[in-house]
Amino acid sequence: MSTRPWTRAAAAGAATLLALTACGGSDDAGGETGEGGLTAVTIGTQPIVDSAPLYLGVDQGFFEEERLDLTIETAVGGAAVVPSVVSGDFEFGRGNVLSTMIAVSQGLPLRCITNANSTAGNPDFGAVVVLGDSPLQSMADLSGRTVSVNTLNNIGDTTIRSVVEEAGGDPQAVQFVEIPFPDAPAALQSGQVDAAWILDPFLTEAVDAGGRVLSYNFSDFHPQLDISCVFTSEQLIQEQPEVVEAFQRAMNRSLEFSQANPDEVRRITGTYTEIDPAVLERIVIPTFRPDFNREAMELLGAKAAEYGSLPEEPDLDQLLP
Repeated sequence: MSTRPWTRAAAAGAATLLALTACGGSDDAGGETGEGGLTAVTIGTQPIVDSAPLYLGVDQGFFEEERLDLTIETAVGGAAVVPSVVSGDFEFGRGNVLSTMIAVSQGLPLRCITNANSTAGNPDFGAVVVLGDSPLQSMADLSGRTVSVNTLNNIGDTTIRSVVEEAGGDPQAVQFVEIPFPDAPAALQSGQVDAAWILDPFLTEAVDAGGRVLSYNFSDFHPQLDISCVFTSEQLIQEQPEVVEAFQRAMNRSLEFSQANPDEVRRITGTYTEIDPAVLERIVIPTFRPDFNREAMELLGAKAAEYGSLPEEPDLDQLLP
């Protein structure tokens, strides 16, 4: 088992992303062979439960068995990871699938190579929450109301709009405001928003404080929705396919191990997050599976295009392995 400490990277700015888009990626794709004959590779991700399979894969030796020395760098979001993958500073990144679709639609040479996590169903690890005494009783009632999401024009508001539409409401009448997940429960309690989209562990905390779940929007959107993926650059795929294939094998083993061992997911999550142990024991764990659900991905892309987050429906043959 590896005991190497996790490292943290500063988030990249939007100016960096623009510069990389204009200038192209690094000529030095791929890692270098180091001590023990392992190839050093780095992945950028967020310090949340979704990332647990990566940490468990290192902990269980799955990446080492594939001759990879994996370093996990943390950032504030998937969008902050993209520039580092495009430049070649990171070989891999983890982020939500719609963020990856958006990056590809902007001409960035990225491709998802493995799944990362999927909806857990009902209950789920993310939900639209209202106050316990709120008059809002269904997602259709969100028409004309204010709802917080962590990022505008992304997977949160796209899935919420779709669920509102399915419930008979007007998806374009929902007013979204950008509020980070840690601040969303307070925004809901203060009346700053009528409803808040919140992910665990903040979801569990919001419900403990008297919040009521209006919708588990991921699973209500599609019961097999994949939430995030591991992506890499087209350059790495072309120049070092053996590194990419080794990573895929290790990651798929990590996903299967995580799905079969939820207690290990909770244990490892406690090593790289500051989630209260009492809350960590009660949060909903995502589904971890290697395979993508193409039908759910097609629906997500179609709705993102319909609501304006994407200029057109994505070419999944270009995006998926």
